[in-house]
Amino acid sequence: MGALSYDVDLEDIRFVLFDQLKVHEELAPIEQYAEFDRETYEATLDEAARIAREVLAPINAPGDREGCRLDADGNVHTPEGYGEAWRIMAEGGWIGVGSDPELGGIGMPGVITMAVVEMFIGACMAFEMYPGLTAAAARVVAAHGPEATRRAIATKMFSGEWAGTMCLTEAGAGSDVGENRCRATPVGDRYHLEGEKIFISGGDQDLTENIVHLVLARTPDSPAGTKGLSLFLVPKVRFDDELALTARNGAYVTKIEEKLGIHGSATCVLTLGTQEPCEGWLVGEEHRGIQIMFEMMNEARIGVGAQGVAVAATATRYAIAYARERVQGGSVRDLKDASAPRIAIQQHPDVRRMLMTMKVWTETMRSMLYRLGQRADVAERDADEDKRRRYLERVELLVPILKAHCSDLGFDASVMGLQVLGGYGYIGEYPLEQLVRDAKICSIYEGTNGIQAMDLLGRKLRRRGGALFMDWMTDGQAECAAAREEGFDQAASALERSLQHCGAAAMHLGGMGAQGQLEGTLLQAYPFLSMMGVVHLGLEALSQARVAKRLIEEQGETPHRKGKLLNLSFYVANLLPQASALSRAVQSGDTSCLDEVLFT
Repeated sequence: MGALSYDVDLEDIRFVLFDQLKVHEELAPIEQYAEFDRETYEATLDEAARIAREVLAPINAPGDREGCRLDADGNVHTPEGYGEAWRIMAEGGWIGVGSDPELGGIGMPGVITMAVVEMFIGACMAFEMYPGLTAAAARVVAAHGPEATRRAIATKMFSGEWAGTMCLTEAGAGSDVGENRCRATPVGDRYHLEGEKIFISGGDQDLTENIVHLVLARTPDSPAGTKGLSLFLVPKVRFDDELALTARNGAYVTKIEEKLGIHGSATCVLTLGTQEPCEGWLVGEEHRGIQIMFEMMNEARIGVGAQGVAVAATATRYAIAYARERVQGGSVRDLKDASAPRIAIQQHPDVRRMLMTMKVWTETMRSMLYRLGQRADVAERDADEDKRRRYLERVELLVPILKAHCSDLGFDASVMGLQVLGGYGYIGEYPLEQLVRDAKICSIYEGTNGIQAMDLLGRKLRRRGGALFMDWMTDGQAECAAAREEGFDQAASALERSLQHCGAAAMHLGGMGAQGQLEGTLLQAYPFLSMMGVVHLGLEALSQARVAKRLIEEQGETPHRKGKLLNLSFYVANLLPQASALSRAVQSGDTSCLDEVLFT
């Protein structure tokens, strides 16, 4: 059989958006989205799918093989085809698809943007990092940049004329951002920056005429730690008050990192102020850099969650397509008959188990991602202040779970997809081995998944005395009660028990923290996050099954709708039991790995 082709599961995307979440109805009362209807959203999705298939997917494997190149002048050259893809994306408005029309965007709701971005990531994850980071940086500039130019700069970024980056990490500091040493010295109305930033995605490229770097640095006499950090807008090329480009700024790439995957994304070492002065403008107020940067980091973490969903979706589509065509072995019912016909591997029970696991992971994660996007839309723009607060708090609670749990499952799905292909999955003729390599970074950047777990346990669960967690529990119980009324007794009971396991584990960890057992508490942070992730995706499976059952009763059964009922059955029997095991582990009190005798 030949190489596999990228495709999009538009049927499931439409199901989540329009049947399950009813975005065309739920967002219609919001003034900014009143002009959009389902037909408009459908057309947007169709065109995005076409761009993903025809523009981005063809540059994925060649870009992986070619990678990026740094020339002697410190300029990065992206793989062949990236420039044309950027032009098409920019001209189509896809970089600013969810941004303010007054700033060059289209103004689509965030939940629709989630679906668009999922398709683009699945087609070419390395490329999509350039427009994704640009849009996130542009939103920070529009909100906090220099008063006189911020809207004009953001417009250039959303339109694709300029790009953007996020510059946090320094050698030796890593995830401990408070250890950053980059300096910013005031000179007139600007600052001169000196230092080095590493692991900068898109730190340079040949796609745009300018790049806006958002750089964390310290002004003179700043306090230690994150409280002393300020944020600066540092362009690759300086510009005048009218944004006309003038001269090269002193921000140069000195190295492109050799990486396991995402080879088409230039991961750079960026040196500031060494070859010539590096000028920048203060963004927001001095010493508020980390708070402002967290706006972009939060968006980036949601983006990483979307990467996990997209990777899982792509791996699933590839694996199903391969298993449908690959003929090997006979049926287990014909083991003693050497002359029995050979069958496609999708008929083998173990392959079916893997395919079903991947399918259920993908579809429940997609539901979680889009629901979070819809809640973010409401939290930002709804007229009801109390509703905005509740939805914002739910988004804040779930972001670390989306980032960590979905990125881990995305990687697991890519590995499982490779396993379905067997030996062919391990070689470069098929796309699964690249998908595995590309996917691994998702659990590492934008705050490792261990950091996400500490954020969930140390910050989010403590907000308002645990109210965010309790609200999540209450909503989950309400979902189960409603499902029981619709005939989902077994699944509802299983999920109610899992919610109780979550509550018991949270109370146990809260008690440990109150007793000062901080190391023992944080030791269980990641298992606790995984447990919440398992239960939350179970609730999404229940929600989807309820919608599918109603549609079957009203409109008739289809394979996709029946699949949602089977998803729930599979999830409850095969995946949900992990929550019980994790709860027991969290409450075990075991701290053996903290013993000082180890690792000396």
